[in-house]
Parts: sequence; C-alpha cells; structure tokens
Amino acid sequence: MSVLSPIHLAVALDGAGWHPAAWREASARPDELLTAEYWADLVVEAERGRLDFVTIEDAFLLQSSKWGRSDERTDQVRGRLDAVLIAARVAPLTSRIGIVPTATTTHTEPFHVSKAIATLDYVSTGRAGWRVQVGAHPGEADLFGRRDIPEFGPADLDDPTVRALIAELFDEAADHVEVVRRLWDSWDDDAEIRDAVTGRFVDRDRLHYIDFVGSRFSVRGPSIVPRPPQGQPVVVALAHVPVAFRLAGRAADVALVTPHDRADIAPILEEGLPPHVFGELVVFLDDDAGDAAARKARLDELDGGEYVSDAEIFVGTPAQLADLLADWHAAGLTGFRLRPGAIPHDLTAITRALVPELQDRGLFRREYEAPTLRGLLRLSRPANRYAAV
Repeated sequence: MSVLSPIHLAVALDGAGWHPAAWREASARPDELLTAEYWADLVVEAERGRLDFVTIEDAFLLQSSKWGRSDERTDQVRGRLDAVLIAARVAPLTSRIGIVPTATTTHTEPFHVSKAIATLDYVSTGRAGWRVQVGAHPGEADLFGRRDIPEFGPADLDDPTVRALIAELFDEAADHVEVVRRLWDSWDDDAEIRDAVTGRFVDRDRLHYIDFVGSRFSVRGPSIVPRPPQGQPVVVALAHVPVAFRLAGRAADVALVTPHDRADIAPILEEGLPPHVFGELVVFLDDDAGDAAARKARLDELDGGEYVSDAEIFVGTPAQLADLLADWHAAGLTGFRLRPGAIPHDLTAITRALVPELQDRGLFRREYEAPTLRGLLRLSRPANRYAAV
C-alpha cells in the first residue's frame, strides 16, 4: 500500500472573508480592514498553523457582485489595500510562511512587478511569491487609458471576438511573467562583490541585458534589484478554463484549480500544468456540521441571496474536510488553497482544528522544514540562465 506524501496547504486572504456578509459577523473586524495590524494578525495566525503560504487578493476594480462593473451596493466590503505593500509590511513579522500577493499583469509593466516581488523576497528572506492575475474588464482599462477593452459578460465567452481578446490577454500575461523571470536572472548570484579595499561593490560583467523583444514588450534590462534570495520567487496562477491552464503550464510553479468533485481532477491534471496543482475550496467550518450550515445560511440571508463561487463550497466539520482533502490528494492534487468563508472564524478553524486533524493522520507537517517558500514546496533553486557555466 502506497503512502501519500504530505499535503501542502495555503489560505487565500480577502478582506473579512470570502462570503460578502462576513464583515457583519460579531467576530469580524471591519473597522480594521485597512490597517497593517489586521493583516499581520491573519498572516501570523496562518504561520501558527504551519501553512505553506498565504495569498493576498487584489484587483484594480472595486469589489462587485456584478461582472466587471460596479453594482453600487453599500452593504458589502468595498475598498482594499495594495497586496504587494501589505505583503512587504507583514513579511518581517513572520519567519517561515510564504507570502504571495496578487499583482495584475494587464496594464502594468513587468519591470515594476519584477522589482517589487524581488524586494519582497529580500524583505521576507526568501519567502516571496507572486499570484499572477489578468485584468479583462473594461473598467480596469478605463483607469489607465492606454488600451480599449470592450464590454462583455459571462454569456459572451463563446463569442469568437471575446475568445480572441481573452487569449491575447493571457498570452500577454505569459510574456509578462517571462520578462519578470528574466529580470530576476539579470544579476548573477555573486554579482555584488562589496570589497571596500579595492573599491569594487559590483562586478559589471555579472549583470546582464535580457534583451527581450516581443509583440507586447521590449525590455532591455538589467533589473535594479539583485537576484532574489530564492533565485526565482514562486509564481502562482489560478486556472479553471483552457486559456488559463495554458498560462499556468507555461509560466507558473503552482496552479490553483477548481474541481467540484473527485471526477474533475484527472482531466485537470492532463492539462500540462506545473509540478504543484492545488485545489481551491471555500470553507465554512464548525465542530458540528449543522452549525456550519446554519452559519452560512445566516450569512446568505444577511446578503440577500445564496453565496456562490467558482470554487467548490465546503460546509461541515474539520474532520469531514480532512476526509475530502485526503481523497482529492490521493487523486493527484499536491495541495489546497482554502478560502475562509468568514475571518477570523474559518481561518482559525483551519489552523487550530483542520491542521491538527491532518497532522494526526500523518498528512501535514508538524514543523516547518525549510526557511524558504521554494524549500517548503520542495522546488529546487533554479540556476541563473545568464550566468557563465
């Protein structure tokens, strides 16, 4: 009988939780959502649970219940802080957990993203990642005024023109990631000499022009930030349609996927994805499954409708969730990114109830075994593509 490898676990942090009414829970902290202390507390709690990493959500548009446009609702959380800046603030307060902010490729320059994530890798001493996100909404384009994106909605996704637009945006994202990765390699690991006696701080021969020329970007380089401690910070991409699967396969170290049952997993794993494939789940957890269902129903009533998600919604006990994770892990997923329905309730249920359950089954670490995010994910530190052999 084969023994399963340990499960990797991440949590996706977004405001007061993924349910739109979570901010109205008695335990929520809506007055603190825009404070550094709030985010620090969440990441420290995740590290207390020995999780592999946290992701921090971000987007150029305000949150909305409608596709790509404002819904003018005033009873849900609106407004957020910049994810990369949150990550840089909380990184020094932790020592082992990976920190993976979201940064959108559309409308941004690879040079800016590369130096921001490289800086985060230094600030966190090798625990940085980047969740790649594509911005396909016209409202986002209007904020920058550099390109036009036509109005479309979910019903238009089979339209050839819309499909071509989305394919172009995802191909652009793949080029964006490639430029960022090349900029991370534009300094050799030993480019900085720092020799006060000879007056040589840097060996200019160990800095490299990347000379990337494509249909979307032309970037000479090198970066202004030396090669990150991990060499290449971990790149994460959410993928649940073919065009996103291609992006994850080309550009990411970790793909986040959205199976809704065990049968969905095998076809997903045939999509040419990276070594790590994490399943996505929104979770509502209580010691009693009925209490979890009642809590979600109460939140649904407050919001005026049943909460739905692109990911599977799990409502039950930590032990029941552990059963599901073990089953999906046996089907081939290497890990899971859990989206807490309400924070702090479901976050602490993950760290203080689900994690011990998995540990008792031999499916999750009891202590961190590596100081870097690549180490936690058992990804080797890549060689620099430009360094002389």
